[in-house]
Amino acid sequence: MKAIKRLFFALGMATLIGFFAILTSYTNKGFLELDLRTMEWLHGNVFLDALSIFGERWMIFIVSLGLMVFLWLQRQNYRGMFFVFLTVGIGNALNQLMEYFFTQERPDLPKGLETFWFPSSHAMVGLLYLFTLAYFITGLIQSNLVRWAAWIITTLMAIGIGLSQVAGGEHFFSDVLAGWFIGYSLFAAVAVWYEMRERNFKKEIEEESFE
Repeated sequence: MKAIKRLFFALGMATLIGFFAILTSYTNKGFLELDLRTMEWLHGNVFLDALSIFGERWMIFIVSLGLMVFLWLQRQNYRGMFFVFLTVGIGNALNQLMEYFFTQERPDLPKGLETFWFPSSHAMVGLLYLFTLAYFITGLIQSNLVRWAAWIITTLMAIGIGLSQVAGGEHFFSDVLAGWFIGYSLFAAVAVWYEMRERNFKKEIEEESFE
């Protein structure tokens, strides 16, 4: 599990840099070509389009609320509950704030919405709630193999939810990629905070036991 966490934390800074790289260049010719090509490849993919349901706000709310109730009733883990609030709650608010300030036209397709939306909320908040759920669930699993498998499945789900927006014509791929990057960066930052708080809490308990 420690190897997984080290990998996650190291990627956090890289994805943050990647997000700002996209933010400053997503309207250039290179990204436009990438967006058009991925739209050609993925648009109309029924399987991917169906995955968008897992990124809907009501789904995210239900799963996140269920996780918070579990952390409260089963473990009395209030820091864990705050973890969920920071990733999913603040992440959703941050996404809406960015959508207000950053504009990127959606694909001009029959199913495309006539508005501006950057980065993709499905990609960003979808990753946040799935990774947060996996973080706590895998913490209860003893087998390293099962933990790795759980994280791989979670990552594939987050990728599928993001790509569903391209398949359905709601977003360009650059919107989705930016959503993944900033979503993961926020998750990693909160996870670092949580790990530090947990270590300090355990240290305080150990010191009190020796007194």
